[in-house]
Amino acid sequence: MARSTRTFAPKCRFRRWSGDAVEGLHGRRDDRRRRRGRIRGWQTFGVTSKRALVLAGGGLAGIAWETGILRGIEDESAETVRALLDSDVIVGTSAGSAVAAQLGSGLSLDELFERQISGHAKEIDPNVDIDDITELFLRALSDPDASTEQKLQRIGEVAHNTATVAEEVRREVIAQRLPSHRWPDRDVRISAIDIGTGELVAFDPTSGVELVDAVAASCAVPGAWPPVTIGGRRYMDGGVGSTMNLKLAADCDTVVVLVPLGKGAPSPFGGDPALEVDAFPGRALGIFADDGSLKAFGRNPLDPACREASARAGRAQGRRVAAELASFLAISA
Repeated sequence: MARSTRTFAPKCRFRRWSGDAVEGLHGRRDDRRRRRGRIRGWQTFGVTSKRALVLAGGGLAGIAWETGILRGIEDESAETVRALLDSDVIVGTSAGSAVAAQLGSGLSLDELFERQISGHAKEIDPNVDIDDITELFLRALSDPDASTEQKLQRIGEVAHNTATVAEEVRREVIAQRLPSHRWPDRDVRISAIDIGTGELVAFDPTSGVELVDAVAASCAVPGAWPPVTIGGRRYMDGGVGSTMNLKLAADCDTVVVLVPLGKGAPSPFGGDPALEVDAFPGRALGIFADDGSLKAFGRNPLDPACREASARAGRAQGRRVAAELASFLAISA
């Protein structure tokens, strides 16, 4: 498997995923390079008994819902939620990157839940229509001969040229969203897309990138928020190519995925996101937003007004799925 690295700033290290290739931190060799086989485009690795909690994208509604789901699971089974939070790897994409960072802040789930329903957050409304963002994606996808990376580059170009709030204004919003600005002392992987190359990039505690910047990049919805500059490169929302980026958990054999979308929801590059869960080569359980949660999200998941209802709906759903999760995790133990 080919491995290459481009270092673009002092002390800045990260993983790039292009197609099936997994690119390492400064070319360090890793036993994970040993192939166990390819399944439907996946590159799997010789690792056993390693579990990931994967937190997908979904706007402010998604942050609130995922927090609520975890709080609801805790209502029913503290042991089950502890098993989730103690996963070997946490992957966060877009909204999920914020939740991943918040989980490592030292605050309890109850405190994080209260932050979602308090109404005191300094979130700002991008004043964009979801249909306009959808149209942006459709235009980028209109060329059937373009590669995925080329289509992502086109989305990135539009994101770069779209008038939004200033980058520093957006960064301040992300900074206040996170209770702690220090990376958790664990394996947290935050996705973003390099708008210049269309490549998927994963930031982690060894990357030399500030946590606020990594989350801001992962949450930079094209057409709504500005791409984020890190080390001379610019990045946009990690959920543009995949709402969950399960390939970032390819070294795990078991994953639990929280997805603030309904099954069958449209996805620009992968169709139904449930298919990505099904394609994972190990054991996978996807928890998708149910009808009650989808109703709570409203029409615009980027609207700060959706947070409380989404958090409460997530908590109610978390209570309902706790037993299923407990059974799944017991089987994987």
